[in-house]
Amino acid sequence: MENWHELGPFTVFDLETTGLIPIRDRIVEIGAVRVEQDGTWSRFTTLVNPGIAIPVRAQSVHGITDEMVANAPSFKDAAYQFLSFIEGSKLVSHNARFDLGFMQENLARIGLPLIKTGAYDSIQLIRKAFPRLPSYSLQSLRVTLHLPEVEGDPHRAMFDAELTMHAFSLAMKELYNLYPRMSNE
Repeated sequence: MENWHELGPFTVFDLETTGLIPIRDRIVEIGAVRVEQDGTWSRFTTLVNPGIAIPVRAQSVHGITDEMVANAPSFKDAAYQFLSFIEGSKLVSHNARFDLGFMQENLARIGLPLIKTGAYDSIQLIRKAFPRLPSYSLQSLRVTLHLPEVEGDPHRAMFDAELTMHAFSLAMKELYNLYPRMSNE
């Protein structure tokens, strides 16, 4: 099914953080790509001031420094914008347990409502559509699936969200080819 987006809208999102533990660490960047039922895309990206120093180890992964987030919005301000952007859409993330877990913990910390819809994990969908790939990391999928060029730097939220959207799109098309009956229900 070429028009998989008609099942949407879908929002693929990615986070960059100060570390790996949601109860201790904080979000420093949010990137999201939303595809509407008509196939049009829109993007949301913001740096986030975490209110704590970004460890050197985290900086070496995503390249986001304390100076870069010094004048960025707080998570609360960024969260209101993000929640508005995703409203009414189905969420998707590459390793949804990590990204959704971080988002939920940060929302709870500031007293905002949690996301009740959950999120599809693009890794699981891509694995089902393309079994036995050597790796399901975004950088490997970029090469293996011949994903389009994406502007920006790997391990930045917008770059990873857009790359995930391309991989998710291919997986959805493939799954509907593998299971055509499902697309007619």
